[in-house]
Amino acid sequence: MAAAAALEAAAPTGALWGLVHDFVMGQQEGPADQVAADVKSGNYTVLQVVEALGSSLENPEPRTRARGIQLLSQVLLHCHTLLLEKEVVHLILFYENRLKDHHLVIPSVLQGLKALSLCVALPPGLAVSVLKAIFQEVHVQSLPQVDRHTVYNIITNFMRTREEELKSLGADFTFGFIQVMDGEKDPRNLLVAFRIVHDLISRDYSLGPFVEELFEVTSCYFPIDFTPPPNDPHGIQREDLILSLRAVLASTPRFAEFLLPLLIEKVDSEVLSAKLDSLQTLNACCAVYGQKELKDFLPSLWASIRRESSQRRTILEMLLGFLKLQQKWSYEDKDQRPLNGFKDQLCSLVFMALTDPSTQLQLVGIRTLTVLGAQPDLLSSEDLELAVGHLYRLSFLEEDSQSCRVAALEASGALAALYPVAFSSHLIPKLAEELRVGESNLTKGDEHIQCSRHLCCLQALSAVSTHPSIVKETLPLLLQHLWQVNRGNMVAQSSDVIAVCQSLKQVAEKCQQDPESCWYFHQTAIPCLLALAVQASMPEKEPSVLKKVLLEDEVLAAMVSVIGTATTHLSPELAAQSVTHIVPLFLDGNVSFLPENSFPSRFQPFQDDASGQRRLIALLMAFVCSLPRNVEIPQLNQLMRELLELSCCHSCPFSSTAAAKCFAGLLNKHPAGQQLDEFLQLAVDKVEAGLGSGPCRSQAFTLLLWVTKALVLRYHPLSSCLTARLMDLLNDPELGPAAADGFSLLMSDCTDVLTRAGHAEVRIMFRQRFFTDNVPALVQGFHAAPQDVKPNYLKGLSHVLNRLPKPVLLPELPTLLSLLLEALSCPDCVVQLSTLSCLQPLLLEAPQVMSLHVDTLVTKFLNLSSSPSMAVRIAALQCMHALTRLPTPVLLPYKPQVIRALAKPLDDKKRLVRKEAVSARGEWFLLGSPGS
Repeated sequence: MAAAAALEAAAPTGALWGLVHDFVMGQQEGPADQVAADVKSGNYTVLQVVEALGSSLENPEPRTRARGIQLLSQVLLHCHTLLLEKEVVHLILFYENRLKDHHLVIPSVLQGLKALSLCVALPPGLAVSVLKAIFQEVHVQSLPQVDRHTVYNIITNFMRTREEELKSLGADFTFGFIQVMDGEKDPRNLLVAFRIVHDLISRDYSLGPFVEELFEVTSCYFPIDFTPPPNDPHGIQREDLILSLRAVLASTPRFAEFLLPLLIEKVDSEVLSAKLDSLQTLNACCAVYGQKELKDFLPSLWASIRRESSQRRTILEMLLGFLKLQQKWSYEDKDQRPLNGFKDQLCSLVFMALTDPSTQLQLVGIRTLTVLGAQPDLLSSEDLELAVGHLYRLSFLEEDSQSCRVAALEASGALAALYPVAFSSHLIPKLAEELRVGESNLTKGDEHIQCSRHLCCLQALSAVSTHPSIVKETLPLLLQHLWQVNRGNMVAQSSDVIAVCQSLKQVAEKCQQDPESCWYFHQTAIPCLLALAVQASMPEKEPSVLKKVLLEDEVLAAMVSVIGTATTHLSPELAAQSVTHIVPLFLDGNVSFLPENSFPSRFQPFQDDASGQRRLIALLMAFVCSLPRNVEIPQLNQLMRELLELSCCHSCPFSSTAAAKCFAGLLNKHPAGQQLDEFLQLAVDKVEAGLGSGPCRSQAFTLLLWVTKALVLRYHPLSSCLTARLMDLLNDPELGPAAADGFSLLMSDCTDVLTRAGHAEVRIMFRQRFFTDNVPALVQGFHAAPQDVKPNYLKGLSHVLNRLPKPVLLPELPTLLSLLLEALSCPDCVVQLSTLSCLQPLLLEAPQVMSLHVDTLVTKFLNLSSSPSMAVRIAALQCMHALTRLPTPVLLPYKPQVIRALAKPLDDKKRLVRKEAVSARGEWFLLGSPGS
C-alpha cells in the first residue's frame, strides 16, 4: 500500500498533464509560469514535470521536442534553487545529449543549461562537462543574437562560481571561448564577451599558446565604430564598448607586441576618433606595460606623438602614464635611459601646457612636470629655472583657477625636496620680494588684491618647505613678517596673523619627519612667537589696535596650533631642554631665552592684575600638553596649583578655560601614584567649592568637565564619580544646558589638548565604555526628571549616541529609539541637529527597526525641514532621503504626502537646502517604480 501511495504521489496529476499538453501543442503560452508557481508551492516536483513531458521530449517532430524542452527550461529558470544534486546530474546529462539534437531544439536546450548553471547544487566536474559539450557541439555564431547571449551567460555564471574547475581545463577553455566569440557583431553580446576576456586575463586563466588568437578575436573591433540606433531600448552607447574593449587591450603586457604597432598605426590615422581612442588606450597601457614591452616601440611612439598637433591633453596624459612607468625602471648606465633623447621635446610640451589658457591642460602639465622632475639627472638647470618660474606664476592664479593653484603648490613642494638649490635660487627671493612689497605698498585701493597675493605668498612659502635647507630660509621670512606686523609696518588684522600662523603650522608639519628640521623649527619659531605674545601682553597706557589683535582668541588659537605641532615630534631629550626655558618663563617671568627680550615690565601671567598676560596661558598649554609623557616638567607642583587657581578665576573666561585644559592635559599624562591623587583631590575640592553659590560657578563647571574628560580617556576610577556629578548638574537651573553639552565634549576628539598626537593617554574603547557605564543612568535620570529639565537629559543622551560607533549602538537601538524620537521634539536646535545626525546612518544600517516608527519619523523630519536653522533643515532633508532605504511597502502610503511637503523646501532661500530637497524629493518620486 505504501509503495502504491508513493507512486501515486509521484505521478503527474491530470491538471499538470493538461497544462503540459496545451503548451506543447501550441494552444497556450502561459502554462510555464503556472507550472513553475506550482512547483515552488510544492504542488508538483520537477520530476513530475519531466514525466508529464515524457512523450513530447521523445517526439520525432523537432518542433514538438523543442516546445517540450522549452517548457522544462522555463520551469527550471524559475525553480533552479529547489533542485537536488541528483536531479541536477540527470538534467545536465539530458541537456548535454540534446545539444546534438536538431537546430530548432538548441535554443531551448541552452536556456535549460543557463538555468542549471545557476544551481548551487551543481556537483563538481559538471561545469567543465557542460562547456566542453557546448564548445564541441554548438556552432555559436550561427545562432540568433539572444541564443548567443545565453551561451555567454552560461560561461559567465560558471566563471563566477566554478573558477577552479574551469582553470583545470587549462588553455583549452581559452581556445573554446575564442571559438565561441569569433565573429560576434552584436554590441549587447560584445559587452559580455569583452568582460569575459578581461576576467580570463585578470583572474589568471591559462592562455597557453593562444595569446595572439585571443588578441586577434578582440582587437579586430578596435577602434570601435558604433552608432546606437534611434530609440534604442538597450541603452548601449559607443563609449561603453570603447571602455570595455580598452580594459581588455590594456589588461596584460602579453598583448604589447601585437597592440603597440596597431596603436601607432591608428595614431597616424586621418580619423580623429581613431587618434583619440588610440592615445587614450596607450595611456591605459602605461599602467600595465613594463620596460621590456615598451622599449622597442618608444622611438616609433614618440615620432607619431610628435607629429600630432591636436588632442594635446590626451597626449600629455598618455605621456604622463609613460613617465610614471619610467620611474619603475632602473638603469645602470645613464646613457641608456630612453627619455634622455626626448628631454627637450618633453619639456617644451609640458611648458606649453603650463601656459595654455585651458585649466585642464594646465593641471595635466603640472602633474607631468612633477613626474618629469622625479626622473634622476634628467632636467638641466635651465629647465629647472623655467619650471620654477611657471610654478611661481601658477601659485598666484585667481580664485577661479583654484585647482591649478593648489596643484602648483603641491608640485612645488615635491620638486623643492628634490631640487632645493633651484628653488632657493629662483623662487624664495621672488617670494621674499612679494612679501616686502605687500608690507610696504598696502593701500586702501588695492587692499583686496594685495591681501590675495599676500595669502598666496604665505602658502607658497609653506608649500616649498620640504627640504631642511629651504626651511632655514622660509621660516625666518615668515617670522620676520610677523615682526613687521608687530612693529606696525603694515595694516594689522587678525586674519593676517592667522594666515601666517597657518603657514607656520604647515611648515612645522613638514619638519616632523626630519628630527634636525623639527628641532630647528622649534627652537627658532617658538621663542619668537612667545616673545611677540609677551610683548603684546605688556600693559600700556593706551593699548594699540595691533597688540589687541595679537591677543584675540582666534589669533591665540592659531599660535596654539603652531606650538603644539612643533612640539609633538620632539625627542624626549630635546623636549627636556625646551621645557627648562618655557615653564620658568610662565612661573618666574624668566624671559632671557626670548629674542628682543627688553620688555617694559615683568611677565607675570598668574598674577591677579595681569589679565592680558593671563591669556597667554593658552600658549603654555599648547607646549606642555604636547610633550612626550616621559619628559619631566620642572616646578610641576607649583605649576599645577597655579593652573588650578587660575581655572576658577571669573574675570577672564578665556584664560580660566585654558588653565583648566592645561591642568587636565597634565593630569591625563601623570603616572598613577600619590602625587596624582593629591592633584585630583585638590581639583575635586576646587570644583565643589566653586559650584556653590558665587561668581565662579561656570568656571568650576568647566574645570569639572575637563578633568572628567582627562580621566575618562585613561579609564581612571575617579571618572565615574565625576561623571555622576556632571549628571547631577543636568538638573541645575543655571548649568543644566551646559552640562548637557558637556557630554559632547566628553565623547569628542579634541584638537589642542588630550590628543593622541600630543601623547595623551587615550584608550581605544573609551566611548564604548562610557556608553555602557553611563547611558542607563542617563535614561533613568530622564524618566525621573521634572519636565522642565528633561531636554537636558535628551541633549546629553543625543550627544553620546551621536558619537558612538554604530556597531555598538545598533543592538541597543530598540530600547533607545523612543528617546531619540522624543529628542526631535526638543526645541533646542543643537539637540535636533545632534539627533538627526545620529538617526541618518541608522536609517541606512537598521532599516527593519526604523520601519516600526516610520509614521513618527516622516512627521518629525518634515516638520524639521522648515526649521529656522539651516543646518537642521539640511539634516532633516538628508534623513528624508535616507528614509527611502526602508522597505518600499512601508513607505508607499506616505509617498503623496511627502512629495507635496518637499515642494516647499525647493524654494528655500539657501542653495544647499534646495539641493538636498531636490535629491530627497527625487528619491521619493522614484519610490515603487520599476527598477528603483
